[in-house]
Amino acid sequence: MMDVFPNFIKKLPKVSIKLEGCEAYLLQSEKQQILFFKFNKDVELPEHNHESQWEIVLEGEVNVWIDGKKKKYTKGDRFYIPSKTPHKAKIYKGYSSIAIFNQKDRYKRKK
Repeated sequence: MMDVFPNFIKKLPKVSIKLEGCEAYLLQSEKQQILFFKFNKDVELPEHNHESQWEIVLEGEVNVWIDGKKKKYTKGDRFYIPSKTPHKAKIYKGYSSIAIFNQKDRYKRKK
């Protein structure tokens, strides 16, 4: 199976992220960040909140609880998390996505 991201995306700066089995590449703008996520393991993301997030699923599946309501998303689905809304997720191995955060400093580059 071909890797979901082409080489020019994999040449973007990697993100410093504390989720085992997660690879993420960063495209930075003045006010937002675009992240290209790929998960090689199942991951449970605890409840948290931040500025708004829009995400589209490229491969795999994820269960997302937004403000206490659970929904499953698969390839081609997209979801939106409003600013400061509590959310958590169960991300399954093989999941990849593109996420846009309306926050310029949500993630830092890996050193």
